[in-house]
Amino acid sequence: MLENLQIAFIGGGTMGEIIINRLLSTKTVQKPELIIVSEPLSARCLHLEREYGVRTTICNLEAVQGASIVILAVKPQVLGSVMAMIKDKVSPDALVISIVAGASIPSLCQGLNHPTVVRTMPNLAVEVGHGTTVWSASSSVTEMQRSHTQVILQALGKEFATQSEHYLDMATALSSAGTGFVFLYIEAMIDAGVQIGLTRTQAQELTLHTIAGSVELMFQTHEHPAVLRNKVTSPGGVTAAGIYELEKGGMRTAISNAVLAALSRTEKLGNIS
Repeated sequence: MLENLQIAFIGGGTMGEIIINRLLSTKTVQKPELIIVSEPLSARCLHLEREYGVRTTICNLEAVQGASIVILAVKPQVLGSVMAMIKDKVSPDALVISIVAGASIPSLCQGLNHPTVVRTMPNLAVEVGHGTTVWSASSSVTEMQRSHTQVILQALGKEFATQSEHYLDMATALSSAGTGFVFLYIEAMIDAGVQIGLTRTQAQELTLHTIAGSVELMFQTHEHPAVLRNKVTSPGGVTAAGIYELEKGGMRTAISNAVLAALSRTEKLGNIS
């Protein structure tokens, strides 16, 4: 619980709304009026007020005034101008939590002239409370503020703290961008099911349950994926024939290259801010 701490969101887009929804639906924040959202689009402000009962403003300075926790939820391309606007305006004892891809802790501290910063990288699954968030804190973040960070992130799913900030760029590439890779794989499986004669509904149900069951099996057995794969791959069998085609098509290399490309892009976004 965050008691009666005022939380300011700078940015009321998709991810900001998801976090607000999770904080309120899990009762992590008891009163919606403790949340204020700064959002330049009046239509978004109206939507957030009606849907969640939070306060909104089009002024970033108004949002951060008196806030104990400030959550930066803007696009990397506008982060610089946003930080310039609220620089020196965040309360000295406030905690700043950033979900901005690529923005490093030193750049955030310098841009805000504020030492107490936590950098996080949540993925899309936070929407249903099964997200994965890796986070790292500046040396000025207190134990109480670290605890507040954990409470917020646990409302979104699993949270993993790391001392080395470099892991956040890697987490962005593997965990955040990785959701897109998984959805592409699911889409391809469904399309393949339709191609061999299943209805789209049948193909989707079979694909989703196959993937969910496979993931749960790994969680429960703690076995290496290669061990589990070998259990279902009989010599000269159906699975072996399919895996041969995947390997021939360079599936492993394509996945590795996708993650490396995502990491490279994350690092470039950090330079933009």
